[in-house]
Amino acid sequence: MLIQHFQMLSRYNSLANRRLYEVCSLLSDVELKQTRPAFFKSIYGTLNHILIGDCIWLGRFIGKEMSSQGLDAILYDKFTDLCAARVLEDERIEVFINNLNDDFLQEIITYKNNQGKIYHDPVNLLLAHFFNHQTHHRGQIHDMLTQTEIAPPVLDMHRVIAP
Repeated sequence: MLIQHFQMLSRYNSLANRRLYEVCSLLSDVELKQTRPAFFKSIYGTLNHILIGDCIWLGRFIGKEMSSQGLDAILYDKFTDLCAARVLEDERIEVFINNLNDDFLQEIITYKNNQGKIYHDPVNLLLAHFFNHQTHHRGQIHDMLTQTEIAPPVLDMHRVIAP
């Protein structure tokens, strides 16, 4: 049942990102990068942060420690490049999650965070964190969109993944 739950979250992640990026594409570059009261200073900074987090966590899940340029790095200067990278990462996430097995969910992953601290955490907890992290920061972007002329998209899970 847990695997099916993570598969649903993976699908939701892709669909929610698609909706969010479609709306963000209506903003000018200035509006996307405008400094706002948020952890990562702008809609654009927060979109980049979500992608950074996803790359780091997916790397850890597949046993490949990912180097980080910092959690506030701007990976792509152009929105179109960021969009393309987001689509590819969402596809990678879905493939990974669709191939989960119960044995992997029972494993412990050892990893080093950005401050150099070593952690040993259960995979099932880290996968829950992975999806929660995305949702948390999409919520911040949703709030920042209310500060623009563009209405934020509906991101309620039962409205996004409903048939």
